Amino acid sequence: MIIEVLKSKIHRVTVTDCELNYIGSITIDESLIEAANMIVGEKVQVVNINNGERLETYIIKGKRDSGEITLNGPAARKVQKGDKVIIISYARMNINDAKSFKPTLIFPDQNNSLKS
Repeated sequence: MIIEVLKSKIHRVTVTDCELNYIGSITIDESLIEAANMIVGEKVQVVNINNGERLETYIIKGKRDSGEITLNGPAARKVQKGDKVIIISYARMNINDAKSFKPTLIFPDQNNSLKS
């Protein structure tokens, strides 16, 4: 049996911008993409902590170490600059593999940085 499980999570980052007049997607700081074991083009779910909205989009690469989290296109209507969001990706795998699979979870600081 194949099931869908949590693969990666970027927990409680701050939205730095919203660009309504853009094709779509979420722009994420390249350092955060790598640390979370995500890739450009990957489908993600974005959960807005401030208003409860959930949406799906795909990742585009932002400038490394910039802290950028920008919602683009129609997704920009679901968030405001300054909102806290959780960015989640999932993977499908055999149920036996899923039992031992360990997702990648990252917890950036208030500046969307992993540096201490």
